[in-house]
Amino acid sequence: MLSKTLTLVLAGGAGRRLHPLTAQRAKPAVPFGGKYRIIDFALSNCLHSGLRRILVLTQYKSHSLQLHLRDAWSIFTPELSEYVTPVPAQMRTGGSWYAGTADAIFQNLFLLERSGADNVLILSGDHIYRMDYAAMLRFHREHGGDATVACMEVPVTEARSFGVLTLDGAHRVTDFDEKPPEPRPVPGKPGKARASMGIYVFSLKFLCDALREDHESTHSSHDFGNDIFPRLIRTREVYAYSFGGADGRVTRDRYWRDVGTLDAYYEANMDLLLPEPPIDLYQNNWPIRGYELPYPPARTVPGAGGRQAELVNSIQASGTTVAGATVRHSILFSNVRVEQDAEVEDSLLFEGVRIGEGARLRRCIVDKRVVIPPGEAIGFDPCRDGERFSLSDQGVVVIPEGYRFG
Repeated sequence: MLSKTLTLVLAGGAGRRLHPLTAQRAKPAVPFGGKYRIIDFALSNCLHSGLRRILVLTQYKSHSLQLHLRDAWSIFTPELSEYVTPVPAQMRTGGSWYAGTADAIFQNLFLLERSGADNVLILSGDHIYRMDYAAMLRFHREHGGDATVACMEVPVTEARSFGVLTLDGAHRVTDFDEKPPEPRPVPGKPGKARASMGIYVFSLKFLCDALREDHESTHSSHDFGNDIFPRLIRTREVYAYSFGGADGRVTRDRYWRDVGTLDAYYEANMDLLLPEPPIDLYQNNWPIRGYELPYPPARTVPGAGGRQAELVNSIQASGTTVAGATVRHSILFSNVRVEQDAEVEDSLLFEGVRIGEGARLRRCIVDKRVVIPPGEAIGFDPCRDGERFSLSDQGVVVIPEGYRFG
C-alpha cells in the first residue's frame, strides 16, 4: 500500500501571522529548534513511514524552501520511482495562483492522474509533530471509506481555530464544522473537542472527482476544511483516525503544534528546553532529518578578562561560540557568536547572528545574520522595542533578517 501512495505536502502558504520571519521565506522554511526547518517534521515522518513518492506544492517566496529541499532531501533513488519533488505554482488551469488548499491540488491534478497511485496522503508542511502515516493508511484501508482525516483532542477553547469533528461509534465522521465559535465537545469530555489536524487520506479516483466538483462550484472557497469535507460527510463515508493511538512505530508523545503565530512558534521552540520535552526528538529510529553546513563543533571560551562562559539549559547548534558570556534558556542556531559579558535569556538566535560585547537580550527572536551592537539592550523596554521591531501579542521581540542598527 505504501508504494501505491502519493504524498502531497502543501507548502505554499504566506504565513502572514509569522511575519517578519516569513518576509523572505515561506512558512515551512522557517528555522526551528536549532537545526531544522518546519517542513522537516512532515518529511521525516514520510521517510520513516516508508513513503517515498512526495510532491511539495510551493508558491509563496519558495526559493529558500527549494534550496533546503535540494540540500536536505535529495536522498531518494529516482530509478526506484522515489522522489521529493518541489512543484511550483504554474497556473496550469487558468490565470490565478492557488486559491485554497483544494485548488492547489486541483491545479496539479495531471500529476495525480499520471502517478499510478491508488491513494493520496495530503499533509501541511507547517506543523511540528511526529507521526507514523503507515498506521493511518492501514486504518483507511481497513475501514474502506472514501476519505480519512486525522484528528486529536484539544481544549475546547483552542478548537475554535480548527475544524471540529463529530463521530459515531464506528469512527465515521457525522459532522465537520470549520473554526466554529462554539465547538462541540467530545461526549463525556466537556472540556475537549476533536480537532482536524489537516492530514487526509483519499482514494485517488475519489479525490480527483471531488476536486473537479469543487472547482465547478461558484460558491466554494476551494478549501478542504471549509468546502470539501462538509460536503463529503453528507453523501460519502469519511472516517477519523485518532492521532497518538497504540498503533504505529513512533513513540506516543502525542505532540502536535500549529506554529502559525509568532507566540505559538516561540512557545514550540521553548518546549524543547523543558526538562522532559513534550516532543521526543531522541527516538533513535525516528530522528528528524535536517541540514546544516559543516560547521565545527559548538564551544565555549573564556572572555578577554578570563571570565568563563555560562550556559544554562540551552541548545547550541554546530559552529556556535559563547565567549565569556551568559546564555540562559535559549536556542542558538548554527554559527552564532555571543561576545564577552553579553547576556542572552529566553531567546532564539538564528544562523550567523552576532551578539556584541555587553549586549543584553530577553525574549527575542533574532533572524539570520543580524549583528547586535555592543551594549545594546532588547526585550526590556516594550515602547522602545516596538518603535524598532515587531512584537508578538505576548511581547516577544522579533528582529528581522537584514536589520541594520544605526
